[in-house]
Amino acid sequence: MATYTYPTFPYHPPHDLMRSAPQRKPLVIIGAGPVGLAAAIDARLQGRDVLLLDEDDSVSFGSRAVCYAKRALEILDRLGVGDAVVNKGVSWNVGRTFLREEEVYRFNLVPSAGHKRPGMINLQQYHLEEALVQRATELGADLRWKYKVVGVQPLADGARVSVETPDGAFDIEADWLIVADGARSNVRRQLGLDMDGQVFKDRFLIADVVMKADFPAERWFWFDPPFHPNQSVLLHKQSDNVWRIDFQLGWDADPEEEKKPENIMPRVKALLGDDRECTLEWASIYTFQCRRMARFRHGRLLFAGDAAHQVSPFGARGANSGLQDTDDLVWKLALVIQGQAPEALLDSYNDDRVYAADENIRNSTRSTDFITPKSAVSKLFRNAALELARSHPFARKLVNSGRLSVPAFLVHSALNTPDTDTFDGDMVPGAPLDDAPVCLPSAHGWTDAWLLDQLGNRFVLLAFADHAEAIDTTANTNADSHTSPHTALRDLRTQAAALAAAALPVHTLWVTAHAENAPGWATLHDRDGLLAQRLDARPGTCYLLRPDQHVVARWRTLDTAQLQAALARALGG
Repeated sequence: MATYTYPTFPYHPPHDLMRSAPQRKPLVIIGAGPVGLAAAIDARLQGRDVLLLDEDDSVSFGSRAVCYAKRALEILDRLGVGDAVVNKGVSWNVGRTFLREEEVYRFNLVPSAGHKRPGMINLQQYHLEEALVQRATELGADLRWKYKVVGVQPLADGARVSVETPDGAFDIEADWLIVADGARSNVRRQLGLDMDGQVFKDRFLIADVVMKADFPAERWFWFDPPFHPNQSVLLHKQSDNVWRIDFQLGWDADPEEEKKPENIMPRVKALLGDDRECTLEWASIYTFQCRRMARFRHGRLLFAGDAAHQVSPFGARGANSGLQDTDDLVWKLALVIQGQAPEALLDSYNDDRVYAADENIRNSTRSTDFITPKSAVSKLFRNAALELARSHPFARKLVNSGRLSVPAFLVHSALNTPDTDTFDGDMVPGAPLDDAPVCLPSAHGWTDAWLLDQLGNRFVLLAFADHAEAIDTTANTNADSHTSPHTALRDLRTQAAALAAAALPVHTLWVTAHAENAPGWATLHDRDGLLAQRLDARPGTCYLLRPDQHVVARWRTLDTAQLQAALARALGG
């Protein structure tokens, strides 16, 4: 059974960076994990030069982060690696929880019809990182391997970074510094920036096992299984016949002893219950941590991913929330660098992502408390819930083997414009926009596509019309009625033309209920009516979307003043 061959990325001597020290760069990123690489790719897509530094010259060793939720996959689509990741990963929707050998709870992540991506995929972190490295290289990001950051000095207008390489040490300055160097962040530690929260006194063993098994591609979680009594076990299928197994060990376990193959493989064999061929690819010991920095922005230093916040692995909230960090951060930073938004816009990065981190920490802590009770009374209640869940549906809602990652609804974001009209549904200001199937006009008729793929890295105004005629002409318009949908659409046409020529264009995207093209206007056909249904839209309804696809405002009818005010607010004005 083949195992993964870790790539080695080329080292480039720093002579070009040492010619005149310290050189000044507009954007430096520290850390080439998924978060740092995603930030580098997004910066290049936004037209920014970027220098990325990493002390290693390969991808992460071992599976590490393995579960990527639908929202993370949609972000990876925007970055240009979604297909590669989904095609390589193992899609799954069903999770099953067992008490001993009996199933007591089951969930299904299958979303409602009409979404491009599955609820969740499993993929070893090293595969994701390799795809991200390839994409960043294609886009011209300056990736420097074997560049170890040994010091960071904040400056009033940036930061000075001290770097060691095989060819010597040097300093470099950055207008902006994104710190994504992981949970053991040397930069955070060196600057004395603490993380507040809780470290849980329990140990878990991760074992990546290569084997051919006929288990379904589902998430299986056992409490007190006969093959590992009084503890819990989690099983996940990954790509290339690699299975991820997490064994709870208890706080008193000796980490060095437990990592030895001769102690791991008997546990694996006991789980499998047979003598099938299997080999150990990687093993590690970890403890739970649920904590975060007080602030993610420190002047021109911006912390993201595990460098800023940490959660337990049950729930898949670590890497998923890190990708959402960069999704929130980079468009704001690009606008600030371009002079199209004030630096204060970056305070909303801190506020939005601290809010999201607190939500993740809260859910992760609850899962951890259920999986590893801290007292005899807590364990008694936990076990009672599991026993009741066997035959009482109400108790199944109490079973918590890890509430899985969902995107944060940034309903308290300062960038949102509060509703003044009445809407139904979940697409409130601050919500990540739901996907939907659409059709695009082409020379040969209409082509099937997905809504989120049409939005790009820009502000978008979604404007709904019934027929293309309402976009093209003011025929049948009641000019005396200020509430007529066609009057609103006529006004929007005027705004769209003005916005197209503005310094910060807002791309107007017309959504029609009927498959009718409006020449000269960017038009989508709401193929199945799902988009209008999810957004509770009718002719004249408009949604303003951020570049990271979160809703910032929505109206039943819209005038220029409302749109300009909402845009100014979304830019931190």
